[in-house]
Amino acid sequence: VQLQASGGGLVQAGGSLRLSCAASERTFSTYHMAWFRQAPGKEREFVAAIRWSGGSRIYADSVKGRFTISGDKAKNTVYLQMNSLKPEDTAVYYCAADTPPTRTIYSALTDDRGYDYWGQGTLVTVSS
Repeated sequence: VQLQASGGGLVQAGGSLRLSCAASERTFSTYHMAWFRQAPGKEREFVAAIRWSGGSRIYADSVKGRFTISGDKAKNTVYLQMNSLKPEDTAVYYCAADTPPTRTIYSALTDDRGYDYWGQGTLVTVSS
């Protein structure tokens, strides 16, 4: 599975962006898809995840109420709608996908070790 992230850019604080992550294969082989981000000088952190079957979602506390993750199985694409952006949201955003065997080892969706496939990242810069 190859993941292609897009949609990053420069936006003013309070603005919005929508990130997209297109998967190269049918999503039946993946279990969840997620977004992580890495700010300059910081470790990669979890942002949001969605389960393909059933559509359940979880979010990091820092983005709850502002970001929404969604998926379009027909297009093999996951989106991250980001509203009310803050300068502290500035980071490279990565999409990721897991498979059931790996998920049985690393059960927490917030743990980046639980994901088998990663996109190349897309830069989001929020100016104050």
